[in-house]
Amino acid sequence: MSKYESVYIARQDFSTAQVEALNEKMVQVITELGATVAKTEYWGLRALAYRVNKNRKGHYTLFQIDADKDAIAEYERQMRLNEDVLREMTVKVDAFEEEQSAILRNRDERGSRGPRGPRGPRPN
Repeated sequence: MSKYESVYIARQDFSTAQVEALNEKMVQVITELGATVAKTEYWGLRALAYRVNKNRKGHYTLFQIDADKDAIAEYERQMRLNEDVLREMTVKVDAFEEEQSAILRNRDERGSRGPRGPRGPRPN
């Protein structure tokens, strides 16, 4: 079995609950194919670099999958057939990262200060 990381983008008009339901559906497809999902990370609603099917934003999700190539091929086919998935990319990796992905780490580091840094007292 090989290790893969897969990121997909769901439509912007989905609610978080709908994205979680889609994630569960994809995990079920993967497990039915004899593979395992090591980790799932929901990255949230993020802006796209360019419009994709009239969408400016999308819900990003990362899967870390331990599977053989036939299972990954079927998983990718299922993703292509799903109208709610805008884009999908699967990459073979040597090992999974045990900690959070860089996307979540950067979001957590920013925390409540926002993208511009902490707010202090205003100068007079």
